[in-house]
Amino acid sequence: MESKEVIYPKTGLAVMVIKDGKVLLGKRQGAHGAGNYAFPGGKLEWGESFADCAKRETLEEVGIEIDNIRFLRLLNFKAYDKHFVDIGFLADWKSGEPQVMEPEKCDGWAWYDLNNLPTPLFNGCESCVEAYKTGKNYFDM
Repeated sequence: MESKEVIYPKTGLAVMVIKDGKVLLGKRQGAHGAGNYAFPGGKLEWGESFADCAKRETLEEVGIEIDNIRFLRLLNFKAYDKHFVDIGFLADWKSGEPQVMEPEKCDGWAWYDLNNLPTPLFNGCESCVEAYKTGKNYFDM
């Protein structure tokens, strides 16, 4: 009898960081969605809490600290030949200035007005912005 390996989606987090009414976005490079603007984020590690993952990924990628982390949206993300259960969080900036901590993954970080975001936005970020503006919290791509 032939056995087929079952593949499951990974778990990812996106962190929409707010400071003075603006959101933090970085221009992706070297991976799926290269050239798109995206929030900090990444994969949930084994045994890690959502809040710890959001803090870790933001610190690793941007070099800033965040606070007041709260749920924003759930996305069944199927794009760029990937499949993730992606959880979007909203967080407040706490301290530090954005820096490119992973130059192979990001071309720069900047704060943007929510009504004047750069394009193109990474697919998962569009649903975070919609969730923030409308309160809708479930998306299935």
